[in-house]
Formats: sequence, structure tokens, C-alpha cells
Amino acid sequence: MGVKQSHYISKVKGLWVVSESGFPLACGIVFAVLMLLPGTGACPEDCHCNEDTGALHCRSPGVPADLPPWVRNLTITRGNISTLRAGAFANNGTTLVNLTALTLADSGIEVIEALAFQGLPSLAVLDLSHNALTSLSSGAFLGLGQLHTLRMNGALRQGALEHLSAELQNRSLWALYELELADNRLQALPGGVLELGELRTLNLRHNSLQSLDAPTLAGLYRHRRLQLSLGANPFLCDCQLKPLLLWLRNGSQVRDSAELRCSAPARMNGSFIVRLKAEELKCINEDLETASYVFFGIVLALIGVLFLMVLYLNRRGIKKWLNNFREACRDQMEGYHYRYEQDADPRRINAAGGGVL
Repeated sequence: MGVKQSHYISKVKGLWVVSESGFPLACGIVFAVLMLLPGTGACPEDCHCNEDTGALHCRSPGVPADLPPWVRNLTITRGNISTLRAGAFANNGTTLVNLTALTLADSGIEVIEALAFQGLPSLAVLDLSHNALTSLSSGAFLGLGQLHTLRMNGALRQGALEHLSAELQNRSLWALYELELADNRLQALPGGVLELGELRTLNLRHNSLQSLDAPTLAGLYRHRRLQLSLGANPFLCDCQLKPLLLWLRNGSQVRDSAELRCSAPARMNGSFIVRLKAEELKCINEDLETASYVFFGIVLALIGVLFLMVLYLNRRGIKKWLNNFREACRDQMEGYHYRYEQDADPRRINAAGGGVL
């Protein structure tokens, strides 16, 4: 081996020794930089992460700013979000393409702005239950073309129902397969809900439904693949419930039909609706009319009894009056009879005739 080759080999060995001693330091610097970069996989503060399953559970006051791109199931509970602003999940301008399930239950949300869920193209399940929504901006659900399940149990306050109806009617939620609206004090189905052609499950339990009108029942009949849950509603079992009773007996769209009970009138309280007969369903007006006839009959009977009592107590005076009346009538008749005989006497007729001659 020559002198030049030996010198070259000694330089290479020296560089290797230097590189080997500085390698751990270089790795540490690179790792620190990667941890500081957003969206690199670090678990946000106040969150519990499981990268293997793609689950991320947070109890933060708001939406974490740096959500890892691998998240598939994001849950934020007991927060104080109040207003869910546009692009709340944009993740510093990136798109969470893997996120398919988002739970924001019991997070104090009152307002959802337009494009609040922007950047979630794969979201399939959204749970907004047990919030206090008063406002849903137009386009609040825009961009959720893959959303098939929306849960809003106990989440709608005054005003929010009208906004939800508008969102249903403007086709923002056209792909919905399941819609849960339990415990929202609904008195009727939200407008546009029967226009969702893909809808298969509708939960309306624990609301304020007293009946379903004829147009609603007709829409449900056309939407035969739709399954409803209607239990724990205060149904009014009067004559207006007859179409619903007929629909329940001739269809199988209500999963809990056997549980439906009457809450009013008082005589029907607790009765199972499907066990009722149509003739048992009477309107309040019909009951009042029947009661009026009964009352009128009782009044007439009392008047008759009073009249008979008066006659009985004055029977002597009435008898005397009748005798006097009979005597007067007889005298009158005798007077008429006497004048008739006088007028019919032949002598009076001849005398009258001779006088004329």
C-alpha cells in the first residue's frame, strides 16, 4: 500500500469517528424540529391518543389547534366551545382526510357558523347531542357529502329547529342515512326531513308529539323504507288520532309502535294506542255535545217534576177552577143552543116572510 493511500485511509477514519460522535446530537435536533412542526403526529394537550386505532379523546376548552393527520375518530367532550367557527377543524390549513367520526356531545355549543366542518371530506358520523344550539348558519354542514349519521339528541333550542329544517331543505345533508332528534320538544317533524331520499332511520323519542297530521302520514307512507322511533311522546288520543292509529295497524315503519301510549284525555291516560278501537277516539267537542244533551234532558225532567208538584199542591184550587170553567162553558153552550132553536122556529120564519110581503 502506498503512502498516499495510507494517508487517505487515515482521513476517512477520522471523519467516521467525528460523524459517529455527533450522530446522536443530530438525531436529537431533527426529532425536536419534527415535534415542533404542526400535524406531524404529536398528541395535542389535554387529549388522549391512540395512533394504532386512530382514536383521539380530548377534554379541552375548544378544538385543539394541531390535530394529527392520522386521527380517524375524534371526541371532544365537556368543552366550552360556545361558537363553532368556520374552519374549526382545518388543522392549520390541512385536511383531515382520515377523520370519519366526530363527537362534540356536551361541549356547550350554541352557534355553528357556515363551513364549520370544512376540511373533513370523509366525515361519516357527527354527534352534536346535548348541546344548546340556538343558531345554525346557512351552510353550517356544507362540505359533508359523506355524512350518513347525524345525532342531535337534546341539542336544539328555540330557533335552531327552523335552521335545521332549512339545512335539510337546501340539500346540505342529502346523504343522511340516520337522523337522531330525540328529546328536543318537537311538536312536528322538521321540514324537509321526508325529502331525504337516503334516510332510513329517524329517532323522535321523548319529544312533544301529540299526533301526526294527514300530510305527514302520506309522506311517511311514500317513504316506506324509513323506520321511526316515536316512544315517550304525549299523544292526544282523540278523533284526530284515527289516521295515525290506522297507519300503525297497517304498516311496520314504527319500531316501537307497541310502546306508544296516550297521555290525554284523562280517561285514556296510559292506554296503549295500538290496542284502541277507532270508536274510542272521540273529540272533546263530541264529548261536550253529548254532555250538553244529557244536561238538557236533566233540566227538562226537573222542570216537569216541578210542574207536577205545583199541580199537586194546588189540586183543590185547580179542581174548583175546572168546575167553574166547565159551568161557564155549559152556560155558554146552552145560550148558543137556545139562539139556534129560536132562529130555526118555523113560525118566526113565516112571520118574517109575511112581513116582507
